[in-house]
Amino acid sequence: MSVNPAGTGEVYDVAVIGAGPAGLAAAVAAAERGRMVAVVDAGEAPGGQFWRHPSETARPGYDGRGQHAWRLYTDLRRRFDAAIARKAVTYLPGRQVWSLARQRGGFEVRTTPTTAPHGRGTGVLRSDQLVLCTGAYDRQLPVPGWDLPGVMSAGGVQAFVKANGVSPGRRVVVAGTGPFLLPVAASVARAGGTVVAVCEAASLTGWLPQLRTALRSPAKLGEAAEYAATFARHRIRWRTRTVVTEVLGGERVTGVRLSRVDGQGRVLPGRDTILSGIDVVGFGWGFTPQLELAVALGARTRVDVDGSVVGVVDQRQATDVPGLFLAGELTGVGGALLAVAEGTVAGASAGGAPDPHPALARKIRRNREFAAAMHTAHPVPPGWESWLTPDTLVCRCEEVPYEHVRAARTELGADDTRSLKSFTRTGMGWCQGRICGFAAGCLATSDTGQRAGRAAEGALKRPLAAPVRLGDLAELPTTDREGT
Repeated sequence: MSVNPAGTGEVYDVAVIGAGPAGLAAAVAAAERGRMVAVVDAGEAPGGQFWRHPSETARPGYDGRGQHAWRLYTDLRRRFDAAIARKAVTYLPGRQVWSLARQRGGFEVRTTPTTAPHGRGTGVLRSDQLVLCTGAYDRQLPVPGWDLPGVMSAGGVQAFVKANGVSPGRRVVVAGTGPFLLPVAASVARAGGTVVAVCEAASLTGWLPQLRTALRSPAKLGEAAEYAATFARHRIRWRTRTVVTEVLGGERVTGVRLSRVDGQGRVLPGRDTILSGIDVVGFGWGFTPQLELAVALGARTRVDVDGSVVGVVDQRQATDVPGLFLAGELTGVGGALLAVAEGTVAGASAGGAPDPHPALARKIRRNREFAAAMHTAHPVPPGWESWLTPDTLVCRCEEVPYEHVRAARTELGADDTRSLKSFTRTGMGWCQGRICGFAAGCLATSDTGQRAGRAAEGALKRPLAAPVRLGDLAELPTTDREGT
């Protein structure tokens, strides 16, 4: 598979940002309609986080063991590589987009290396149409001790296993809410780690009102049965209405405090349990769509069922910005199969196709319904703020404790993430609020839903989407740009 090292001002029919499930599908769909396509991806290989796998040079015979929908990936990858071979796709791995602009009826895309081997300086390309498939990252909530070494995001745990084939720890606790906890725990067990507990904040009864929707998704039910078998085989205990309210340890993680909670997430007195001998804790509270680039171009947004800010698209995955399409988690967190369907529609639409095939439209609608049911059954518990102590760090980058955030809200009137940043430096560190942004929005509004989502929206408005050298900034043109 050949790649282009940077991109040096070439003009393409379609640019696709991201090479995960949605991005791969979009690139293939556009290329198979005869369009010249550029694919920019921060990763070292196609597949994104969902299909992350060991280096293809180190393990050329990798068979996808432990992966889901691997046959779908291999089919997309075969078509993607074929498009590269016939020069319909230019693949730019190891590069992240730091600036987008509308220019002369199209788009200007500026990239910078993710890692040193891909060269120095920025690359620039232009396209008539743009498809954003930038995915999502783990949503986190602070608890006492979550800044200790050994605490990871649930997605980080799974990425470690997929990339290395081993567990990041010997005795692991996975905690949070949502079905994603299941594959994370299963991957750790298959890699040789001991999963001491999976702690789900919600109750299974949350699925009762969503039962009809669940029954319309037999593939999802099949996955659940597979995980149940894996849990039984490895004797993994799944605890519902249970949360990790404290991570214990000195120099690193040594244990956790588990608390039983009510339906609002409030701790039930006298129901705590201490688990010792733990060396890794993986937290997962859902996902946050990586929407900065879409917001920078002025795309319209809304707050989804899970409190995430997502992009608004029509049946062609088109936004209200001419020539801009969104696919995958950017339109709402819904999993890889939905992302592939949306990516196929977005790529074909960017390539000039009319409305999507009815079968694809039905697949998208059905998967969206399941995603909404999932979010409803696994909400972030409203009472999570009660788990915090005054010195619990909310922003780990800037070491901002909860007591400072609470004072900014109650005494200074901070009511969104921007005002919290001004008063406390929350979200001003290296991650720019990607880790603490959702929690900060919740704390600013005392909410976990619509108001929290809107309060966190300000954190998405960034003039630069990635770190970049000052010299590259100086090279930016000052005219002929419709946006940044």
